[in-house]
Order: sequence, then structure tokens, then C-alpha cells
Amino acid sequence: MDCGALCQAVGLLLVVCSLGPTSLAETVYCDLQPVDSKVTYAMSQVSEGCVAQIPDAALEVHVLFLTFLGDMSMLELTLQTSKQGGIWPREVLLILSVNKSIFLKLQAPGIPLQLAYDSKLVFHEALDANTTQLPSFTTKDQLLNWANTKGPIASVAELNNPQSILLRLDQASSSPFSCNLEPQKDMGHTLEWSPKASIRGCRLEGVAGHKEAHILRILPGPETGPRTVTVKLELTCAWRDTDAAVLILQGPPYVSWLIDANHNMQIWATGEYSLKIFPDRINPGFQLPNTTQGLLGEARRLNASVVASFVELPLASDVSLQTHSCGSGLQPSPTPVEITTPNKGCNQELLLTLIQPKCSSDGMTLVLKKDLISTLLCTIISLTFWDSSCQAEETEDEFVLSSGYSSCGMEVMENVVSNEVVIRLLSSSSPQRRKVQCINMDSLSLQLGLYLSPHFLQASNTIELGQQGFVQVSVSPSIPELMIQLESCQLNLGPDMEIVELIQGQEAKSSCVSLLSPSPSGDIRFSFLLRGYLVPMPTTGILSCSVTMHPRIRSLEVHKTVSTRLNIISTGLHDKGLVLPAVLGITFGAFLIGALLTAALWYIYSHTRHPGKREPVVAVAAPASSESSSTNHSIGSTQSTPCSTSSMA
Repeated sequence: MDCGALCQAVGLLLVVCSLGPTSLAETVYCDLQPVDSKVTYAMSQVSEGCVAQIPDAALEVHVLFLTFLGDMSMLELTLQTSKQGGIWPREVLLILSVNKSIFLKLQAPGIPLQLAYDSKLVFHEALDANTTQLPSFTTKDQLLNWANTKGPIASVAELNNPQSILLRLDQASSSPFSCNLEPQKDMGHTLEWSPKASIRGCRLEGVAGHKEAHILRILPGPETGPRTVTVKLELTCAWRDTDAAVLILQGPPYVSWLIDANHNMQIWATGEYSLKIFPDRINPGFQLPNTTQGLLGEARRLNASVVASFVELPLASDVSLQTHSCGSGLQPSPTPVEITTPNKGCNQELLLTLIQPKCSSDGMTLVLKKDLISTLLCTIISLTFWDSSCQAEETEDEFVLSSGYSSCGMEVMENVVSNEVVIRLLSSSSPQRRKVQCINMDSLSLQLGLYLSPHFLQASNTIELGQQGFVQVSVSPSIPELMIQLESCQLNLGPDMEIVELIQGQEAKSSCVSLLSPSPSGDIRFSFLLRGYLVPMPTTGILSCSVTMHPRIRSLEVHKTVSTRLNIISTGLHDKGLVLPAVLGITFGAFLIGALLTAALWYIYSHTRHPGKREPVVAVAAPASSESSSTNHSIGSTQSTPCSTSSMA
């Protein structure tokens, strides 16, 4: 080969190499900047934590160490059980340790809750929980030692900048019996939380067209088993071209993907992936770079002109991405991307959420703490009702706005009181207004009644085994504007028997229970069949129901539990059927009578037959075996049908 041909071959080889993805990724220019999109994700891994099972404790303790970045953050905290709103059988102490001020929105329906926190840092709406001031501790160990004095610790978790937390109280049988802190702990089913995350985007230099790329990178963490990440992508674009967008998913080898997107698009992913509309169809993935520059280069290689979203997250279970740009909101490089900086002034939105007045027999009252207002960087000039002559009284620590029901523009319709709160702020030229409405919850009475007929004429505190009961939950006085929801009901038949779940999560638990139409006045009704073969036979029970009440135009909820004691009787032989002890007694009596008759017949036979004609006796066990088998089958089949009244004559 001559020199010219050799030089051409080397030059061609260099050109081919220069077109490889690695070289392209290294030279790509894309200045990632924050964009106006939203991403939320849920994960169970925490900086440090532990989970333990405490089977026999009367009180369980959960500890959350929370670190926030902003001066004032909002936290949604939910306590939940697998019973989906069932009444938790023991008390729960939840300890919150925070480094900065937060506004807490707590939901714990049906859970007897005690809450310990620093009242100077944690602010909240009205809580259906007992609260305790958390002592001042300088170390984490000091707080944990104090928590141990209250009861056994079921879980501890340290979280950085959470937005929402879901804490499940059900304990896994595989958990140890003591809570020993572990770094980078996966809390599994016990805890899920959503941190704050940022989205960046950019325009790829030198690429024409409108195709956009959405890149999600799951960062590697501690080695774990196979995990599926659900990715939901919502785009507000008008185009339908499948080549208009590409979704690039990169993660550790053990991660697979379940994709739920509202637009057709190319999918470029590591590991296996499937689409939500075809979950059983598994698609193989590709080998992708594991660096930021490498993924940007991959987007360019796929002819994307815009990276509409670039997100890097730790291992998460669910990721939801909403973007409104479709590439149009990104300025071409090198024009700098316009960045909207957060407002450092008064947080008016959060301030308005604190406007939660309470109603009593005397009137409507609203209290705003000054330290909370200061934390929100707000300066209140005036705080009034609709009638501006009704000014709030200012003390050293708080603003108090109150009025009776006959002045200040109050509107009273039956038991619902409405008005408007007007706030004038130093940072705003126009006043902030919020319509308010409240009901005197203290004046409401919650009743739980058991009836023995669907006509609901006369309440009873006695029910027979195998009998159908009809339950009515009512509030007096009856207020049409008050929304009432039946969250859960259960029947506790004593320490030796399992709790019978009737209603869970506003739904009937089994075919033994039927949700009925409400009464003409709106009372909640349902029926249930009390099983007729319970062993040991109960004589008393406690029927308990948990309800949620709130006015229709207000988000503040009140959770209440009401219960009634029942006497349980059994009439033995009854047209409704027999209970199991009666069945066993009859079976034994029949066996005893049969044995005596057999012995008597054998005695007569053996003493009357001629000795020379006697033959060997063959013992036939089949009838006895058949009888026993039939009895056992009958009893077993009765136990397998919990709604049956077990007629076994």
C-alpha cells in the first residue's frame, strides 16, 4: 500500500472514531439551567434509620429527624395502617425533631396519637392528637434515650428536606425486636417519603428541529435486589409525532422500568422496561453512559435539539414528571436561560393557609402567632373581618381576631357561620382576602346505634349469634353543610378473639357487611351478620366506628371515634342454626348412644346364638369412620363460611 492510500485510510479511521458516542458526549455543549417543570418522587431509603417489631406493647414510639433547607417549609405527614383507616389497637407516640420552622399538615384517622415536638418550630392546624413539648436535646442519642423511656421504639428515620411522609404502622414479621440505626437504610413498607427535587434543561448547540429529550437518571446506591421504578410523564404538547420526543432512562443494572406516558415517544433505557398499557410485554434495554455529559451526548445522537428535562434522583419507587415547555420555553444557546428566582419576601400563600378560625358558643375566633408570621417574612399592617371596623387585637405574641355572631358581617345559616378575613401586608399594595366558614364542633354529638331490623325504629344493646344487626351513625344537631364520612368500623369480641373488621377505608370489609342508603336526614347506615359459630362463645363486644367531619368548603377535618357496648347471647337450638359447642355436644351424644346400642345388641347376639354356629367376628370400621368424617366435614365447612348462620340439624 502506497503512502497516499495509507494516509487516506488513517484519516477515514479517525473520522469514524470521531463519530462515536463517547467522543460526541465529551464535546457536547449544553448549559443545564433550572426550568419551570415539576417532579415528584417517592422513596423508602433514608440517611439513617431502623425498623423493629414490638408485638406486646401498649404504646409504640416512632422518631423522625427532619432537616430542612428553607426558612419555612410545609410538610404533609400521614400515618396509615394496612386496615385502610382501621382503628389502631394501641397508642402511638410520634416524635418530630426539626432544625427549622415548618407548617405541619397531619392526617392520622383512627389512630390514638400523641405528638411530641418543639412548639417554637412546628406550627399546624387543629390536630386530633395529644401534644407534648419536646425537651431540648443537643445530640441524637439524648433524644433517643428520652424516647426509650416512653416506650419501645418501632422506627427511627432521618430525612433531608422532605415534602411529604407516609408512615405505616404495620410491623413486618421479619423485622428485629430492637431498633438499631443503620446508615442508608431502606425502610421498605414502613416509610415512604418525597424529597424536593430540581429539574434542569438546555438547548443543544448545533442541532436543528423541535425534537426534545427527557432524561431521568437513577443514581447508584447500596447494592440491592431487583427494583422496578414507575415513571409517569405528562407533557402538555399538541404534537402527535412519535419522533418529536425521546425518553432516556438510565439507572443501575438491577433497575427496570414501568412507563406511563400521555404521548407517543421514543424510549431509550437501560435494563428492561414495559409500558403501563402493556405491562406483560417486556422490552430489552440498551447500554447507556452513566455520566451527565454522556447522557446529553446520547440525546444529541438521537437528534434532540432540546433537553426539556434532566433529573438525577436516588433510588425511588415512583417518579412523576410534569413539563409544560415542549422546548418552546428554552432560549437557544448561547442566549442565557431565563431563571425565575424564588420570592424572598412574604410567603402569602402559606400565610393564607393559616387562616383557620374556630367556632364556639361565644363566636368565631382566629389566632395568628407572631413568631410564625415573622418566620414567613410577613409584616401584617391590619387584620380584619369583612367589616373593616372589626380589627384584630395585638398582643406581644399574637394577633387575635374575634367576634360574636351578630356583628362584623357574620352570616349565620342554621349552624354554619361564614365571613371573610382581610389581611393587609407591608409587602403588597392590595389586601389578601380569604373566605372562612366554621361550625362549632364542640356542640356536635356523635351517636352510634344498633338496631335489629332494617326499619331502624328502636335501638338495642343486645344481639344474638347468627343474627343480622343494623348500625346507624348520626350527628346531632343535623347540619346539611357538614360532610360526614364513615372511615372504619370494627367489633371487638374480647382479648381471646380476633377483632372483626366491618368497614375499612369507607368500604365493606366482607360479604357479611352491606353499606345501606343513608337515612332521610343523612345518617350513615350499614348492616352486618354476626357469625353464629364463634369459639369461644363471646358474651359481650364493643362496636367502634371512626368518622371524619368537615364543612363542605373547608379543608380542615375533624376525626372522631364513637363506640357502644353490646351484649351477645346464644339461644342454643334455634331456627337460625346451632353454634359450634351445641354441634359438638349433639355429635358426642349421638356417638355415645350409638356405642351403647351396639354393645347391647352384641350382648344379646352373643348370648342367644348357638355356640356351634358361631363365626369369627369381622370388625367393620367404615361406618364409624364415615360418621366421624361427615361430622368433621360439616364443622369444617361451617367455619369456612363466615357469613353463614350454620343450620346443621
